[in-house]
Amino acid sequence: MQPFTTLTAIAVPMHEANIDTNQLCPTRFNKVPRGPRYREILFYDARHRPDGTLTEFALNAAPYDQSGIIVADRNFGCGSSRESAVYALYEFGIRCVIAPSFGDIFAANCAKNGLLALALPEAECAAIRRQLQDQPGAKLSVDLAAQTVTDLEGKTHRFDIHEVRKRCLLQGLDEIDRTKQYAAKIEGFEAGYYRERAWLGLH
Repeated sequence: MQPFTTLTAIAVPMHEANIDTNQLCPTRFNKVPRGPRYREILFYDARHRPDGTLTEFALNAAPYDQSGIIVADRNFGCGSSRESAVYALYEFGIRCVIAPSFGDIFAANCAKNGLLALALPEAECAAIRRQLQDQPGAKLSVDLAAQTVTDLEGKTHRFDIHEVRKRCLLQGLDEIDRTKQYAAKIEGFEAGYYRERAWLGLH
């Protein structure tokens, strides 16, 4: 997957709490093969009227149609475990979601797909959303190595992240790639295991 190191991008404020995975990717789209179509699937029901025409949803028009960051309220990505919710964000161009809290499985799925879900205190998220509301199209900067977010006033906000998740994002490692890093140790263990248990007849 594509590594995540630093990002400076247009950030869109979303003030609603508990945005769930069904809003991000409605159930009827779950089996769509991953690809560019997911750009249109993101928030489909909020972005489209029943006749298919576009609504006034923020992501439908400039400058937010070029957003790379979402700053949300608490419990973003709650609901079902569908990984397609992350596909929709990623294919739209979102590489980072900032919120006070996340659905646990959603946050894990983000990390597996090169998207950073970072938590800041609720008051800090609210303050950043207000800045963005006052300056549509403004950009935030995220530095994963330093674990910081720089807001529109130049203030630095530090966030915590598990060391393994951080390393995988920085190096662009999904779970398969991470496992391959231990290939020599795995093969050495298997060779010794079967050598000591020849009676298994597996080698």
